[in-house]
Amino acid sequence: MSALPSVERTPGDGAGGHDAPLDAPLDAPLDVDGVRARITAGALRDGPPGSVGLELERHAVDLRRPGRRVAWDRLDGALRGVVPPAGSRVTLEPGGQVELSSPPLPGVAAAVEALRRDAAHVDAVLAADGVALLSTGTDLVRTPERVHPGSRYAAMAEHFAAAGHAADGAAMMCSTASLQVNLDAGPAQRWPHRLAHLHRLLPALAALGACSPLLAGRADGTRSTRQGVWRRLEPGRCTRPAGGAGGTGATDPAGAWAAFALSAPVMLVRDGEHAPCRAVRGPVTLADWASGRRPLHGRAPTGADVDLHLSTLWPPVRVRGFLELRVLDALPAAWWPGLTAVVATVVDDERAADAAAAVVDGCGPDTARAARGLLDAALPAVPAALRGCVEAWADLLDAGRHPADLVLDRARRDGPAACLTAEELR
Repeated sequence: MSALPSVERTPGDGAGGHDAPLDAPLDAPLDVDGVRARITAGALRDGPPGSVGLELERHAVDLRRPGRRVAWDRLDGALRGVVPPAGSRVTLEPGGQVELSSPPLPGVAAAVEALRRDAAHVDAVLAADGVALLSTGTDLVRTPERVHPGSRYAAMAEHFAAAGHAADGAAMMCSTASLQVNLDAGPAQRWPHRLAHLHRLLPALAALGACSPLLAGRADGTRSTRQGVWRRLEPGRCTRPAGGAGGTGATDPAGAWAAFALSAPVMLVRDGEHAPCRAVRGPVTLADWASGRRPLHGRAPTGADVDLHLSTLWPPVRVRGFLELRVLDALPAAWWPGLTAVVATVVDDERAADAAAAVVDGCGPDTARAARGLLDAALPAVPAALRGCVEAWADLLDAGRHPADLVLDRARRDGPAACLTAEELR
């Protein structure tokens, strides 16, 4: 596995599993029906649940000059060629955030252990160069600044500016970091139920996973300024897809995902695998392009264009063959393993899932109480290796506290800049 990708990082999407194979040439032109078929075919994979993959983004901080962003050449040079021992992929985000993406592993305990090992490895590599990684949902102090030189991110910034989302687009790209939990789609006949269940839990999971009380030194009165950025940012791209209780279609989640993708605005176009990305400045949906109503660059979309478009859709739950949960902030190392254990357990363990559904239904709009209830729902089924992490969460919440409060306490006591160099917040 190559540790660090080329400058032109374009995230891949999961493939396979619905009905039609993804065997058309990537450069073949597609009409609306062809686009829909490609998206539907790659949306969800049929199979048993149980695998867990994790993605953790963290903010790079120069310990000698914590108020300044770490330069691209320095990060790229330090991490290129690094191969984490458990197989996680290392990538860099626009503001210099370092992301670790674990391979899918059998169960949440294995996934957490792999990510812990790989995070420690990357931490040691960067520490030798005087760089630390801060795990919170936003850059608490520094203003957004893009250091990644790739054309993808320059084009994204241009698109957001044209769409009237320049500030939130810059904050999202350069000043946010998340913990993403990736779970199997499960058996095809259970897709509607699993998606409905996951969306049902979203408000409580978002409350539990909030850890960004400051953005660029400013508070908005919530525990997650990161989630505020995502709520405001280009709704046709970032909001929950319509279509039934599951949010991706009550009876046909893959078809509803395709409908969402077709109705979303196209952000980027690239004429060839190695060509630079170019921004789409006007409100052109993928359906507009594929139907010929709004041609882009004088041609129809191809399979490669569709795949690039899918990589620019960021609803709270994204389907990529698997289910990618995107509402959680990055949290300090003391807290993300327990949160991961809760998420995987209340989705994949049937008894815990039923208990979690009863909790959120019983709590109504009280997301804080529901978040605490999810811990009780998960705890009996959490793997023994992670039970102590979940119990620590319960103790903290029972004391009326939350990891976001610990971050804010440190900022108020020692100044926001102190949080840049203080990873362990207990």
